[in-house]
Amino acid sequence: MLRFLGLVVLGATVGGVAALFAAGFVRGVLWLNEILLISPRSRMMFAWPEWLILTTVAVPALGGLIVGHLHQTLPERRPHTPTDAIAAVQTRRGRLPLKAGAVSAFTALLSLGAGASVGQYGPLVHLGASLGSLGARVLRLSRSDDNISIACGVAAAIATAFNAPLAGIVFAHEVVLRHYALRAFAPVAAAALVGHVIATQALAQGALFHVAETVVPQAWEFALFVAIGGLGALMAGSYMHAILGVGRLAQRLPLRPALQPALAGALLGVAALWVPDILGMGQETLRFATIAGAFGSGELLLVLGLKVAATALCLGMGFSGGVFSPALVVGMLFGALCGTLTASLTGISHETFVFYAVCGMVAVTAPVIGAPLTSLLIVFELTGNYALTTAALASVTLASPIAAQLFGRSLFDIQLRERGLDLSSGRDQALLMDTRVSDYLTRECVTLSPGASLDEAIIGIARQHHAEAYLVDDRGRFHGCVTLADLEAARQEESPPRQARECLDMTRPILSPDTTLWAAMALLEKITSEALAVVDDGVFCGVVYEVAIAHAYLDQSDTLRREEHGHG
Repeated sequence: MLRFLGLVVLGATVGGVAALFAAGFVRGVLWLNEILLISPRSRMMFAWPEWLILTTVAVPALGGLIVGHLHQTLPERRPHTPTDAIAAVQTRRGRLPLKAGAVSAFTALLSLGAGASVGQYGPLVHLGASLGSLGARVLRLSRSDDNISIACGVAAAIATAFNAPLAGIVFAHEVVLRHYALRAFAPVAAAALVGHVIATQALAQGALFHVAETVVPQAWEFALFVAIGGLGALMAGSYMHAILGVGRLAQRLPLRPALQPALAGALLGVAALWVPDILGMGQETLRFATIAGAFGSGELLLVLGLKVAATALCLGMGFSGGVFSPALVVGMLFGALCGTLTASLTGISHETFVFYAVCGMVAVTAPVIGAPLTSLLIVFELTGNYALTTAALASVTLASPIAAQLFGRSLFDIQLRERGLDLSSGRDQALLMDTRVSDYLTRECVTLSPGASLDEAIIGIARQHHAEAYLVDDRGRFHGCVTLADLEAARQEESPPRQARECLDMTRPILSPDTTLWAAMALLEKITSEALAVVDDGVFCGVVYEVAIAHAYLDQSDTLRREEHGHG
C-alpha cells in the first residue's frame, strides 16, 4: 500500500513539474512568434512590406539552420518524439535520455517559434515523458514503475495543453501504456488532475478553441458524418505518407542533414508570402475554420493542400515538432470543406457547420495518433457539447478502423515498424523483437572438429546426451551442424562416409548475435532442432536452445500480464 501511495504522490509531482514546463513551452512559442513576426497580430502591427517579406523567408530558414546543427549533437542525429517514449515503454526499456529530451524540446521551441509547420503537442508529450523518466531514475524505481512515471508526464502534458484531464488520462493509457492496469490509473489520474489545475487555475490558460451553443443536426446528417469519417481516414493516410515520403526523399538529397531544415524553412517562407496560414501551429486557422463563411471552398482547398505539404516538408526535412497540431488543422479544414460543399449542394443551415468541421478534425486526428477515445474526449472537454461529441463519434467509428487496415494503427506505429519494432501484434511480440539472441547465448553444446570421423561424432554426441553437434575448426570458424539421427542413418549405408562433415545439415539456419528472439522463434517453427548456432562473421559464438527461447517468451508474457493486472 505504501508503495502504491508513493506512486500516486510521484505521479502528482511529475504532473505538476510537467505542467509548468508545458505551460512555459507554450508561452515561449507565442513570445517567439511575436518578436519574430510570425503571429498574425505582430505581422499586422509591427511589420511593413519590405521587412515582412524578408522576415517571412529568413526567419524559418535561419531557425532551420540552428535546429539542424543542434540535432547533430544527438546520437541519432534527429529529434526525439513521442515515438521514442512509446518504444521505451512497450519494450520495457524505460529510461528516456535526459539530454535527448532537453535538446529535442529546445529545438521544437525554436522550430515553432520560427514558424515551422509542426505541432507543439508531440514535443510536450515527449518532454513530459522525459521528466517522468528522470523522476523514476532519481528514485531508482523498477522498469514497471518507470513506465508508469513516463505515462504520468504524458498525461500531465496533454491535460495542460488541452485543458482536458480525461483526455490526458486516456491518451497515456491508449497510446503509451496500451493497457488499463488499475495500479497505473491512480498515478496517471493524479498527474493529469494536477496538470489541469495548474493550467486552468494557477496559469489561467485558455481553451484551444471555443464553440458556441449549437443546434442538433438532422438525423440524415449523421450519415454524412460517418462518410466524413471514411474520407477522413484517406486524408489521414495521405498526411502520414506525405511526412514519411519527404523523410525518405531527404535521405537521398545531396545536402548535409544539418542544412536540410534550413532549405525547408526557406521554401516554407516563400510559400507563406502568398498563404501565411501555413506558418506555425495554425491556431488562428483552426479557430476560423469552425466559422461558416470564414473561408470559401477554394481557399479551404488551397490552405488544406499547402498545410499538408508544409508539414511534410518541415518534419521530413528535420525540423523538430509534433504531428498532432497540424493534423488538427488539416482535419478541421477538411471538415469545413465538407461542410461548405454540403451546404452548397443541399442548402442546409450554417448552424450545423461546426459539426462538419469538428467531425473532419477527429476523422483525421484519431488515425494519425491512434487514439480515437482521446480525440472524442478532447472534443467533449473543450466544448462541453454532447451533441457535437456524438457527431464526432460517428466519424471516428469509421475513420480509425479504415485507417488502421489501410495504413497502420498510427503514424507512431508506422515509424516504429520502419525502425524494426512492430507493435501490431501486441507488446509480447514487441518485447521479443527488441531482445537479442545474444542475451540467451550459451557454449554448453557439443562441438567437434570438421575432420572428426563418423564414429567419433556419434560417440561424442551420445556421450553428452545431445541430439546434434556443431563443427568448429581450430580458428573458431563455423562449418555447419550435424545431427545424431543423420549420422546414424549414414552409418547404415553400404558405403558410409568417413567424416562427419559429409553429413552436414545444409538446410539448418544460423543466427547472428543481433537476431531477435522473435525472428529466432519464427525459424524454429520451420525446423526440428534443439538449438540454433549463433555465428558472427563466420566465427562460432555458441548456441541458443529452443527451450531457452520458449522460457523467455513465457517469462515476458507473465511479466506483462502481472503488470497489466496490477501486480508488476
